[in-house]
Parts: sequence; structure tokens; C-alpha cells
Amino acid sequence: MSTETFEFQVEARQLLQLMIHSVYSNKDVFLRELVSNASDALDKLRLAALRDDTLDADVSDPHIEIETDADSRTLTVRDNGIGMSYDEVGRLIGTIANSGTAKFAQELREAQEEAGAEGLIGQFGVGFYSGFMVADEMTLLTRRAGESQGTRWSSRGEGTYTLERVDDAPQGTTVMLHLKPADTDDQLHDYTAERTIKEIVKRYSDFITWPIRLVPKAVDGKPADTGDTTDTEGTPGTASEPETLNSMKALWARSRDEVSDDEYHELYKHISHDWREPLETVRLQAEGTFEYQALLFLPSHAPHDLYNQNYQRGVQLYVKRVFIMDDCEALLPPYLRFVKGVVDAADLSLNVSREILQQDRHIRMMQRRLTKKVVSTVKDMMTAAPDRYATFWREFGAVLKEGLLSDSDNRDTLLAVSSFATTHSTDEPTTLKSYVERMKDGQDAVYYLTGESRQSIENSPHMEAFRAKGIEVLLLTDPVDEVWVDAVGEFEGKPLRSVAKGEVDLGGEDDEKADGEREKQGEEYAGLLGWMKEQLGEDVKEVRLSSRLTVSPACIVSDAHDLTPALENMYRAMGQEVPRALRILELNPDHLLVKGLNQAYKEREDRTGLAETAELLHGLAVLAEGGRPKEPGRFVKLVADQLERAL
Repeated sequence: MSTETFEFQVEARQLLQLMIHSVYSNKDVFLRELVSNASDALDKLRLAALRDDTLDADVSDPHIEIETDADSRTLTVRDNGIGMSYDEVGRLIGTIANSGTAKFAQELREAQEEAGAEGLIGQFGVGFYSGFMVADEMTLLTRRAGESQGTRWSSRGEGTYTLERVDDAPQGTTVMLHLKPADTDDQLHDYTAERTIKEIVKRYSDFITWPIRLVPKAVDGKPADTGDTTDTEGTPGTASEPETLNSMKALWARSRDEVSDDEYHELYKHISHDWREPLETVRLQAEGTFEYQALLFLPSHAPHDLYNQNYQRGVQLYVKRVFIMDDCEALLPPYLRFVKGVVDAADLSLNVSREILQQDRHIRMMQRRLTKKVVSTVKDMMTAAPDRYATFWREFGAVLKEGLLSDSDNRDTLLAVSSFATTHSTDEPTTLKSYVERMKDGQDAVYYLTGESRQSIENSPHMEAFRAKGIEVLLLTDPVDEVWVDAVGEFEGKPLRSVAKGEVDLGGEDDEKADGEREKQGEEYAGLLGWMKEQLGEDVKEVRLSSRLTVSPACIVSDAHDLTPALENMYRAMGQEVPRALRILELNPDHLLVKGLNQAYKEREDRTGLAETAELLHGLAVLAEGGRPKEPGRFVKLVADQLERAL
């Protein structure tokens, strides 16, 4: 048969260099592309045979073969799939060969810069030409199923390529790469090494539907699997069979009844590198115009770096069982960053190299569905498996609560599955729903207090009146609690109210009876309150009598809409400057120290010592809520002086 030689158009060499050096960041993926093309060819043959029972094609053993030869430095990938005709070779592989123009170069650049190459995805030539990253020359031999004549294509990826019609081509497609020398500095591995081939196939193509077989190296010019051979010692031996490299066990594509828990757990351990078993397995299958399958896992233990900025989050992404990326962040929101698993889509908008996921409506739709499925699984676990839920919340509750800030669509469900420490129980957390059901008659708000630990919150002066009246308070100790309570605002119409902000009116008969006394106390302490505000100056916004204290002499509170000190510090730690909010000093008019201070204020003309006492009282209130006095050294000296005088 005659061989025709064609010249690449003027910019073809530049195009190939762009493909080889710019589109792909990892040279190993050339094998993923060739295997993916082979798998597609087998899929097409299966469909063609179903549609046309007269098709003259061998469908008895569909498979993909990989063969290496270190002596000739060649790597061969072959399949017995649908194959290509002479015209199809020119058209499909001619993605570059026949369109080596400035237009295609521009499309490639735009695909990288703007991730807009949807029209180029799946074109045979794009993945096929990735072979030139590792090969000096590529030869393709193919015959379309049902045809008698085949085609050979060959090129060194430079100025020309050849096309030749052949009579003895087997059904399917064979791609032979004449490999470049290995170069570790350029991350160019030795692709004749069986170990390297096995690792790449395992990583990228393990779940391909069709068997991927590694053919033993030929001996004395004959394939090693065609009969007896002689081993290196010169004694007769039996030829080894081709080794199947991929498991073909895409667990997410099989029904739940066909897969054991052990198989799921092994997949989780492989994906997450966690030796423990997962807490829960989440399956999702979407059908219709856009199809995908997901198999997700909720770990039983939080990783040590879960809150690190560089934590690698995301699930593994496959397209038609071909591995695309390890940590696909676009499919789940950051507050579900602990979720591990696999998502396999029938089709997705990727860039030319499949390494960048387009932000299209399919991705957004998948994220919404996956997020709702994970959150609903937690909700189901809450009622059906409370022990597992308790473990989950202990490990990941603080992360999940981040969604209360960022995910308004799922906020109600997230609130329903959230649990909080409470004064109602020393060890059992509560839900907001349970809290509301226990609210006292006349109570119109859900009360909470934030702090570093349960112990520090329980010892806070702000809790005294609530404890005395038996009113339940949520004890919030996670940093995110400082933020989400303001963002959420209410639950089932009940406002969320901090016991350390604003004025407190707990209602009840005692307060009604004491209204007259409070009014009288206001008049009695008016002078002291004004004088202390003047003495403390810019350290306080106001000095007033307290209705929340029963034991402590004083406490510091914020105005209802002011930032808490902890939140101020949080913003500053993130590099955001916020104005310092002045706090309110509240005094307990029934405390002996406050009574004595008021009496002394009225009786003494020289109030120098009283000014120091007022400063000490303010410092003690700041310390009681976990803060620190403005001048710790001066505060310590004042305490020492007071003790000295007392002794």
C-alpha cells in the first residue's frame, strides 16, 4: 500500500509544543488519556453491536492491553474496540494535524486562561497528542469494526505525518510510543518499567469498566504468552499470562446489595489514608439530563490539620470512571471539608487537559445535591444512630457550624442537627428544638453565653441571675459560636440573646415586686454611678445597676449590638482593624462592697482612695469575664496596697 505524507500547517510545531509543555502539568497523564480513549472505543463497540446485530466485529473479549519493551524503548497501548476508518483518523487525530492554525492556538490559550474549552473536550486528538510529552515518535494502527482495511498513522510531532492504508490490521486501535530517554529532573519517568505502568494505571484507571492487561515482554521475538519459553537459567518454563492491572470495582456504580461494608471501608481507607473505619457511608445516584454517582464517607475521627489553612479538602473526581483529580474542592463547601469519597460524572466541562474544573451550572447543581445529601444523612443519623451522631458532633460539630454563616440554603437543617452544651445537663448536649420545648412560661428568648470553656462560662458573673431563676443557658465554647449566633439571629421565632449583652429582664413575680425597690435604688446610687463613670473615663461607656448579678459585686457587659471582646480579637487576628467598643460596668446594689462604696462616697469629701477602689472594681469585673485589665502592673499594685491597708 502507498504511504502518503502530509505537512503540518505553518504553526503546527508551535501548537504541539503548546500541547506538550503548557496544557498538561503531569507527564504521567498521557497514559490516562490513551487508556481513556481505548475505553471509549470499547464502549462504542458495545453500543454498535447492540444496535446492529449484523456488525462483523469480535466482541468476545473486549479489553485493553499495555506492552513495554525496554530494549527498543517502546510502549504500546492497544484495544479491540470500535477502531477508526481512514477518514476518521484524519478527522479525529487531525484535531491538531488538520487545524494547525492560529485559531486553534488561540482556542487553547483561551481554554487555559478562561477555562472555556468545552467544545474541545473528548476530541480524540487532544488526549492522543499528550503522548508526545514522553515520545519522540508515535505510530497508530487501527481498523474500524466491520471494515476490512486498516490505517497506519505515524509522526515525530514535527513537520510531517504519514497516512497509509494496510490490509492486515487487527480490529481496534494500537498506539505505539517510541519513548524519550528517562529524565528525573524533567519528571520524565521510565515508562518501560512495569512498576511505573502499574502505579499510573492504579491511580488513574483502576475503575475503568474494561480489563487493562499488562502483556509480558516478548522472549526471542515471540510474545511470552503464546507458549513455552526458556527462563534466564536455561530451563524450560511456562509462559506467564497477561496481568490485569485494574480492579474494575467501581463500588459507587454497583447496587448496595452487591457491596459489603468491608469493601466500602477498604475504599475509604484507600482514599483517605485513614486506618480507622468510616462513621457513615453516603450514596447518591443522579439520573436524567445530567448523570453522576457519588460515594461519600463521614470519618470517625477529625484529622489533626482540619483547621489548618493548607488542609487538603475535596473529594476524588472521576469522569466515566477515569480519575481526574484528587482534591476537587468545587463539589463540597468548605464546612464539609472533612468529607471523603468519590464523585463520578458521566460528562463534565473540563479544560483541555482535564485538570481544571469549569464553574458551570452542573458543578453548582452537584454541589447543592451533595451538600443536602450529607446534611440530611447527619440528620438521619441523629435519630437512627444517636451514638454515631454523638461521635460525629464531637469530632466535626465546630466545622459544621461554619455552614450556619455561609450556607443560607441549608441553614434550617444545619440548625436542626446542631447540638450545644447547656446548663440543663452536665454531660448531654441539647438541640435548639429541645431547648425551646423546655423554656419557662413567659421566657421569650433562647439565652446563650460564649467563652473559652464550659467551666469559665459557668463561673461567669453573667450567669448568676439565670442560675438563681433556673433559666437554661447554652454554653458556647467554639470560636465560630461568636459569629454564627448573630448571623442566625433566631430559632422558630425565638431570638438568640447573649446573657452578657444588653439589659436583662427575666420577668416573674419577684421582678414585679422589686420594681419599686429598683427605682428607689436608682435614686440612691445615682451619685455614685455618675462619679464612677467620671473616674473611669474612657474605659467604660456607662456605669449602671445590674439585674443579672446575685453574688458578684460587678460585671462587664456589651451593648446589645456591639461586638464582644472575643469577636474583636478574632477580627484583629485576621488582620481586620475594628474600632474598640466601650463596655458597660454593672454594679450589684445588694453586694456589701457596692453598698460600702456608696456609703463612703456619700460620707467622704476626699475620695482619692475611693477612686482606686472604683478602678479595682472595674478590673475585677474585667478579670471575671476572662479579660485583662488595661494596665496589669498598676492593677497588681492597687491590689497589693489595698491588702496592705486591710492588714
